[in-house]
Amino acid sequence: MSKMVIYIIAFTVAVFVFTVIFFLLVRNKKFNKLKKQLELLERERNLIVSTPIMSELAKMEVSLNNEELKQKYESWKNKFEVIKTKRYDTLTDMIIEVDNCLDNKDIKKAIETMTKLEMEIYKVKTTTDNLFDDIKEVTMSEQRNRSIVTKLKNRYRDLEKEFINNKDSYKDIYNYIELQFENIEKKFQDFENVMEENDYSETIAVVKVLDEMISHICVVVEETPDIVLLLENIIPSRIKEIKETYEKMLEKKYPLAYLKVEYNLAEIEKSTNIIRDKLKILNIENSMLELKTFLQYLDSLFNEFSHEKRSRKIFDETTKSFKEKIIKINAIVSDVDSQLDDIKNIYNLSNDDLVTFNDIKKELLDINNNYNTVIRELKSEVKPYSKLKNDIIFLSNRLKDTEISLDDCLKSLGSMQDDEMRAREQLDEITLLLKQCKSKMRTYKLPIVSNNYVVELSEANEANEEVIKELKKTPITIKTLNVRVDTARDLALKVYNTVNEMIKTAKLSEMIIVYGNRYRPLSLEINSGLDTASLEFFRGNYKESLEKAIKTIDMIEPDIYKKMLAVYSHEK
Repeated sequence: MSKMVIYIIAFTVAVFVFTVIFFLLVRNKKFNKLKKQLELLERERNLIVSTPIMSELAKMEVSLNNEELKQKYESWKNKFEVIKTKRYDTLTDMIIEVDNCLDNKDIKKAIETMTKLEMEIYKVKTTTDNLFDDIKEVTMSEQRNRSIVTKLKNRYRDLEKEFINNKDSYKDIYNYIELQFENIEKKFQDFENVMEENDYSETIAVVKVLDEMISHICVVVEETPDIVLLLENIIPSRIKEIKETYEKMLEKKYPLAYLKVEYNLAEIEKSTNIIRDKLKILNIENSMLELKTFLQYLDSLFNEFSHEKRSRKIFDETTKSFKEKIIKINAIVSDVDSQLDDIKNIYNLSNDDLVTFNDIKKELLDINNNYNTVIRELKSEVKPYSKLKNDIIFLSNRLKDTEISLDDCLKSLGSMQDDEMRAREQLDEITLLLKQCKSKMRTYKLPIVSNNYVVELSEANEANEEVIKELKKTPITIKTLNVRVDTARDLALKVYNTVNEMIKTAKLSEMIIVYGNRYRPLSLEINSGLDTASLEFFRGNYKESLEKAIKTIDMIEPDIYKKMLAVYSHEK
């Protein structure tokens, strides 16, 4: 046999032995765990019968003086007897069965039986605990109920003291509340009676009634003074004040029908009477909430009255200024409208040019109609001032916008007449300017007048004639007139500048030639230059003449042009 085979066999044996040992250890550990669980279950079984149910039943047995309590006692005693005998024995048998399974190493069956045992113990324990609680409820009821009633009595005494100390706050309701305190006092005596009789069920009922009665009287003692104050003083005085204010405002023609004051006040008085009747039987449920709601409504009425008064003041002031303004604007629009045909005939206006004015007329007509509607609503005394105020303010704002548009339109129409007047004035100025140009040309007696002057003068005269023609037309087209005037003015100024420049150039040239004659003997060049300048002067080329004369004299006397220009300016 080879060494390899020996090694394999040895390894296989070792693995087998290890597996067996590991299996035995795991099994043993599981077995021990089950043993411990069984011990715990056995302990829980023993705790079940150790519950002090019998001692509690013994306490209860002393006070069995009514049939209901006796029946409960017998029932609970029988239930516990069943637990102690039958169900306890069943648990014991199951524990023995699990123990035998463990001794026989039958772990699977032991686990199954132990699971059933746990469930059964849980059921028995639950039944036992519930039984104990039921018995305890009776045996501890006297102590517990007395503790509750003691607290209730202390609370009751505090409420009674508070009630007596504030006796005047309750007024007519005092006697009704006092009667309820007496009823509570009787109920405390009923508690003592049922406690003496050990009537468990009735004791619970009496304690519950006492708690409810004291909780109720607590609310009554706390809220009744406020309710009485609201019912007897605050709300009646508010209603009285509102009625007086309402009647005065009606006399002053305030439209207040929308507030339904009379109906709502009647409903409030009806509701307060119901609350007053309920209060006599100490039923104050929702009473405070209702009364506060009434009070809020009454306060809101005062706010509405104040709002209406403010609105009327604003309405009256706005209406006064609106009326003055709309009369003024109506008059202006009517006056312009009556002259519109004449304006159209004078200034050749088209329907498109009058669109803005026609829109203003339509808007103003609508504003007038709406204003008349507001006045009718005011006279009908149906619509409140708070709404009338908003209407008149809205109309006033519309009228302001219309007034601005009308001002712009009137400025546009007025500017046409201004343009006509300006055109006539400028025609006179242009005619005078052309006359001055002609006079100036005649005064200086230039040897030759340039063609530029003749052409420009002719164009200016023609433009001037066009202005005259436009002014004679019926109707006048303002746009065309303005163009004609601007053209004529520009051409006249052009002639004026040409004349001044021509005369200035010719005069300076003549002055320099005359001044330079003194230098002719000094040089042939100077003599020749002055001859050329003189020749250009008499040909009407005044600019070329001036330039040649300046150039010639500058050879002997620099800055001659500046000197002659100063002399010319002085003479001018």
